[in-house]
Amino acid sequence: MSGVHPMRSFNKHVLNRVTRKFAESSRGSFAVIRHVGRRSGKPYETTIMVWPMGDGFVIALTYGPEVDWYRNVQAAGHCTILWHGKEYAIEKVEAIDIKTGLLAFPARFQFILRMLGTRHFIKMLYQTTGPMSVA
Repeated sequence: MSGVHPMRSFNKHVLNRVTRKFAESSRGSFAVIRHVGRRSGKPYETTIMVWPMGDGFVIALTYGPEVDWYRNVQAAGHCTILWHGKEYAIEKVEAIDIKTGLLAFPARFQFILRMLGTRHFIKMLYQTTGPMSVA
């Protein structure tokens, strides 16, 4: 039996392609995280749900901290996030507690995250000089 949860596989191959269109728009909570494979060195793009908070973004790790994109970011020490048509260079990633993570999201998302049993949240801080322009 494969170690990949069927829902993760569906999200990776089907849902991510759909949500990417939302990530490229100027509305919504989806973003594209650009990262490099920790073993392959290949560039990857993964659609994730983020919410802005101060000088960064809060991300709910709905599948836990062992997901590939997060492990790649940890190994590389950096990534970029494309959100609302702008690219943000991430300079720091920090774990945050459940309460802080949940409260960063609007009530409708908090409800969904609680129903999913989400227990891991991170905050990605971007360069304070502002977003980079997307070419």
